[in-house]
Amino acid sequence: MNIKTAITFLTTVAMMMAGLTSCLGGKMMNSTATGGEVTGISNGRGFTEPTPYGMVKINRGSLRMGIEKQDSLWGMQTPVKDISVDGFWMDQTEVSNAKYRQFVIWVRDSILRTRLADPAYGGDESYMITEDKNGDPIDPRINWKKPLPRKPNEDQLRAIESLYEVNPVTGEKLLDASQMNYRYEIYDYATAALRRNRLRPEERNLNTDYTVDPNEVVMISKDTAYVDDEGKIVRETINRPLSGPWDFLNTYIVNIYPDTTCWVNDFTNSDNEVYMRNYFSNPTYSDYPVVGVTWEQANAFCAWRTEFLLKGLGGEARYIQRYRLPTEAEWEYAARGKDGTEFPWNNPDVKNGDGCFYANFKPDRGNYTKDGNLITSKTGIYSPNSNGLYDMAGNVAEWTSTIYTEAGVDAMNDLNPQLEYKAAKEDPYRLKKKSVRGGSWKDPESFIRSAWRTWEYQNQPRSYIGFRCVRSFASPSSKRK
Repeated sequence: MNIKTAITFLTTVAMMMAGLTSCLGGKMMNSTATGGEVTGISNGRGFTEPTPYGMVKINRGSLRMGIEKQDSLWGMQTPVKDISVDGFWMDQTEVSNAKYRQFVIWVRDSILRTRLADPAYGGDESYMITEDKNGDPIDPRINWKKPLPRKPNEDQLRAIESLYEVNPVTGEKLLDASQMNYRYEIYDYATAALRRNRLRPEERNLNTDYTVDPNEVVMISKDTAYVDDEGKIVRETINRPLSGPWDFLNTYIVNIYPDTTCWVNDFTNSDNEVYMRNYFSNPTYSDYPVVGVTWEQANAFCAWRTEFLLKGLGGEARYIQRYRLPTEAEWEYAARGKDGTEFPWNNPDVKNGDGCFYANFKPDRGNYTKDGNLITSKTGIYSPNSNGLYDMAGNVAEWTSTIYTEAGVDAMNDLNPQLEYKAAKEDPYRLKKKSVRGGSWKDPESFIRSAWRTWEYQNQPRSYIGFRCVRSFASPSSKRK
């Protein structure tokens, strides 16, 4: 081997080793370099998670959850328990009309782009991506880089018009809310990790005195959905024998347009037509909390927000946790602030020495305006709690991810407490209760305490219930006290 050949050979080997190191995600190590001692291998640079837009950091901690003294209004003794929760990010304010409207417009534009690629509307295939960068076929996805037509031709105009409907009586042209359906999928990591659901029968029980039946049939339950020939959303919960990892992928299709009629349906013998027609669509209310959103729609928003974020990130996206609704425990822990107070403020009263109220609620019988507002207020106009969170009392009550039971915290673990149940369509309606926290603009003082528990059915929109999102830390930290 001559010198030139030797240099080429060594260079090739070095490149191969560098590539191998990159693929393995850690440095290759010579055992003699550390004297044969195990010193650990770095898995790359640590990931420092930036503060998500509009969120605040809630560090891990503990809390005596619940109301310790008997409730003076209803005479009920509520469960109390010492619990601990891990840290998370939480929206500084409730999700506003403007943010939820962005979701609706995204869904509208995704439907429009899909329709523009349909041969029935001209078939402009550039609105869909069907090949990867190597020219290999892939499942079609929307091409968001392709701008919508500014001067639509006849076919494109038909596609645009198909998303709207005209009131035959008033002549008003409005977005067809019935078409605003968002499809998303959630992989259930926790259920897939359960030992009973292992694909290899011998891994389902570690007790060596127990003989595992290799032919044992393990039943799983998964959610799925599709749109039928009539355009209706069909939701199903499938129970079937375990067959593979796809059994833990749940599919949902949710109509995401807020129910603006809740302003009329929630209040009999009350003239609230102006809110029904203006609250969500009028720019005046852009910074007000979105209402008329069910628990199911709030979850769909969290899924879309996650998808929207991940598409804007690079390789570090794999560390980012999903947006989701807070657990009931997380919500109360965040609302009570750093000192665990009864209200999100330190004063046991609901107004300061100058007579200014700390929150938007119903201060007096029949007097909604005593605090300066009639219905909801703009998000963030009252002072934040010690965690930097606004409107954790009043304004709108907020959905949590936790099912509602009378036992409450007594039935939960004391570590990251949560009670979760995915109610199937055929389940009794009572199993579809979800915990709602914080009280609202229509509630009295007792209902806006941080520990007060109430509930609503998961498919029921209300003019006084909204939500905010949380996200678990991607980079937890340890410290010594």
